Amino acid sequence: MTLKYDKLIPRFLSYVKQNTRSDENSTTIPSSERETVFLNALKDELVKIGLSNVRIHPVNSYLIAELPSNLDHDVPVLGLISHVDTADFNSVDIKPKIVENYDGKSVIKLDKEGKITLDPKVFPSLTKYAGQTLITTSGDTLLGSDDKSGVSEIVTTMEYLLDHPEIKHGKIVIGLGPDEEIGTGADKFDVKDFGADFAYTVDGGPVGQLEYETFSAAGLKVHITGKDVHPGSAKGIMINALTVANDFQNDLPSDEVPEQTEGREGFFHLLSLDGTVDAAEMSYIIRDFERDGLEARKDKINQIVQELNQKYGEGTVSIDMNDQYYNMYEVMKDHMDVVKIAEQAMKNLNIEPDEAAVRGGTDGSKISFMGLPTPNLFAGGENMHGRYEYVSEEAMEQAVNVILEIIKLNNDRQK
Repeated sequence: MTLKYDKLIPRFLSYVKQNTRSDENSTTIPSSERETVFLNALKDELVKIGLSNVRIHPVNSYLIAELPSNLDHDVPVLGLISHVDTADFNSVDIKPKIVENYDGKSVIKLDKEGKITLDPKVFPSLTKYAGQTLITTSGDTLLGSDDKSGVSEIVTTMEYLLDHPEIKHGKIVIGLGPDEEIGTGADKFDVKDFGADFAYTVDGGPVGQLEYETFSAAGLKVHITGKDVHPGSAKGIMINALTVANDFQNDLPSDEVPEQTEGREGFFHLLSLDGTVDAAEMSYIIRDFERDGLEARKDKINQIVQELNQKYGEGTVSIDMNDQYYNMYEVMKDHMDVVKIAEQAMKNLNIEPDEAAVRGGTDGSKISFMGLPTPNLFAGGENMHGRYEYVSEEAMEQAVNVILEIIKLNNDRQK
């Protein structure tokens, strides 16, 4: 039977209305002042509900708090982690909509005019939610379920344990961090200060997701310097930066893009192109499940740069390319006990674990390589990062149930 958590959904609705979009062009931590405002408000909330040692880390800006053990024996310290920032889609003036007792087949109108809809024919995942309460966008913003669902679920779990001291548990530490969506949030994560023996990010999608294998990832910025002269006398002189940008994109494999790949297939993904004849900038993400595959893709980029500079002149194309994270399975294969606990917790609640390799990444990827094994648990969201995002109330409740069951199972482990 599903437990009810009275403050879970009001908390979530309050959180998503606060703009916390991160800024990839910033050099500060957090990358945006709005994240700092939200983290400080969360800090006050965690103090109010009664957590201990509540603090914002001075270097990485993670909001950390502890719930002391109430056991008479030592067990491994559990860490629960999520991120407060939202993705690069409109996050101003979010107005979440509630669809009660959804029938699993109707088209949901998001905007007032009904031009933007959630249609089961387009989004078949909707059929799974018959009889449930859905929370959607109003059609012009994202929702922020990634990862304010996870934040809400973790805070609600901690409050529930504080309100029910009869529930036995070991020490639990939580970390709510910035800038996951721009790939920098966990760069300075302090494993020693955090103090957990094992952890989970609560940052996945639909019910049942349990992820311990991710892409290996790199980010790419392409800088193109053109030569702009009057078009009437341009022959042999002009270098059109936009033409060079077009050549760069066309030199990549046309079928190795997100919209044509699935499963364990990697890709090159053009995120943005901005420019004129004089200069152009391109932004990509590069993904592959194998480390060797990621290196091969980076080699392909370097080859294209070399060939274009030979064609248009040295210095026409330059790049900034950096690794972002690696497939966490490289670490998790030696810590499958952490995965097994989550598997058992789900099975105890009649939830079938979905352990497909995630076509993405989480802060847990970086944190696992820092020495803290951190697979990813579902938080409930669907269609994340855009106007079609939604989450069900029941899915979020199940996430809290799973966390509580993991805590229960941990009581029988030896530190």
